[in-house]
Parts: sequence; structure tokens; C-alpha cells
Amino acid sequence: MALEILAGKRAAVLGGAGFLGSHLCERLLELRAEVVCVDNFLTGAARNVAALGSRKGFSMLEADVTEPFDVTGPLDYVLDFASPASPIDYAKLPIETLRVGSRGVENALELSVRKKARFFLASTSEVYGDPTEHPQREEYFGNVNPVGPRSCYDEAKRFAEAMTVAYRRARGAEVRIVRIFNTYGPRMRLNDGRVVPAFVSQLLRGEELTVFGDGQQTRSFCYVADEVEGILRLLVSDYEAPMNVGNPRELTILEFVEAVRRAARELGLPGANAKVVHRPFPENDPKQRRPDIAKARSILGWEPKVSLEDGLRDTLAWFRDHA
Repeated sequence: MALEILAGKRAAVLGGAGFLGSHLCERLLELRAEVVCVDNFLTGAARNVAALGSRKGFSMLEADVTEPFDVTGPLDYVLDFASPASPIDYAKLPIETLRVGSRGVENALELSVRKKARFFLASTSEVYGDPTEHPQREEYFGNVNPVGPRSCYDEAKRFAEAMTVAYRRARGAEVRIVRIFNTYGPRMRLNDGRVVPAFVSQLLRGEELTVFGDGQQTRSFCYVADEVEGILRLLVSDYEAPMNVGNPRELTILEFVEAVRRAARELGLPGANAKVVHRPFPENDPKQRRPDIAKARSILGWEPKVSLEDGLRDTLAWFRDHA
């Protein structure tokens, strides 16, 4: 699916200074789109987009999307990536997480309706909760504890999807919804609590690697460049229902630890032989996670290209140079 259609278009990326949002801003600029990055820097960082400041077509708007806001000028797309996205963040900011998934999404939808722009919601595999279906298809309704420790994020995203679809049905909004699975790559925060930066930070400090439970729980990791490609293909497609975009290669956490160690050894990093220490399994943490990407393959012609080995080397090298 050709992305050249994005040349000359104008997009507002909400949460554009975050890990995934900043990569999205960068790729849109490469495709010669104009980008307005909107962020309040609650969990995003100005350094993530600092190199884009001098790029033609890039502008920055500091705003909290949970409050009324506007973007001057016409827009073709409103991409909503504005939410805490790591366990540490939404455990520390549960009310803010719920607010950005409700008020924030409504404000973003209102902006898209005013501008007659296509709305794109960044949802998550967390809407499936601790799944009883494996792999997870888009038709699966999920197994979510609405009052558990992860509920602020899970339910915020489920509500955000419901709000998005309601605007499509009641207000004629043109919408797209992506369900993102574990994504990793440069610009993640070392202390954000997700699996990749958690292991990398411990490895670089020469600490033991913390594995929760017995380490047999599974995850599927998608390199950020692949994720962004799938997101943009969905953005320009005609498909309106939620779609999984992630890597179907499934590993246990212990297998992933070994992959991180191998990448560290190849780069000559300290801690490559760090020992594993086991901690109690967190409540409601998913035991299995693997996307069914049949729709992405058939409709978008997309599947991940970057191997875990290559992606981890690039990611560890970035952390070595920047952390």
C-alpha cells in the first residue's frame, strides 16, 4: 500500500513527543507530510522531537488534550497517541490515564469533526486483558478485570474505542482504530517499566534481570519501524474496524531474556551474563499475548520485517549511546 498519498497532507499527532508518537512524526515528515506535534510532556519528552524542530513542515504545540484545545489551520488527519502507555506510568497516573482515554479522546474527536479530518485512535492489545483466546483476533471481546490494578489503562482504551465508534455512527466521523501490541525500539525511557527497557536498564547497570513468575508467560515484540509502517498503512486504508498491528512471533519471557543477552554480547555490553531473579507474578498481568494479524496481512499487505535479533541490537546500541 503506497504511502506517497501522505505527501502534502497535514497531520496533528497527539502525544507526538512520546516514544511511538515521535517515530510517527519523523516518518510522516520523511513522507513529506506536515506535522503538528501536540504534547503536554506528562510522559513524553521534548528531546524525542528536538531533532525535528528544524525540519520543514514540523511544528510543536504544547497542550493538554484533556482540556479544550485547537490546532490552527486545516488538518487532514488527527492521530491520537496521547496516553501513558507503561505499567509504571498508569499505576502512578491512574486518573490522568482514565481522563486522557475519555475527555482527551472526545476532545480529539471534536477536533477531527471540526476540521473534517480522519481520526486515528491508538488503542492497545490490553483491551484483550488476560486473554482466554489465543492468538487474539479482533473479534475477541477480551477478559478484563474492570477494577484490577491495570484497569485504568485497559478500560480507558476500551472506552476510547467505544467513543470513537460512537462518533462514527452518530456524527459521521471518519475513523481508524489500531490495536498495538508490544512495541520496542530507540527512545523508550529506561525507567518506563515495560519489558524491553526494564531488562536493558538492569543489564547496563550490571544488575540481576527481574522476571515475574516462572517466566513462561509470553509476549510478541514488534520493532518500532515496523509498527509505524503498519499504522500508516491503516491510516490511509478504507478499513474502519479495529485492527491488530503487531509481531506474531511469540516468546516466553525467559526466551526473550536470552535474546537480550545475545544482543548484549554481540555489542560487548556489560551485564550480558547477568543472572535472572524471579519475583511474584503481578495481578492480572496477561499470561499470553500474540496477535492474529490475518487482517493486516490481507487488507494492508503488512507484516513485520525487522527480526527480533536486529531490532534488539539497534535498541541496545541506542541505549548504550543515549541512556
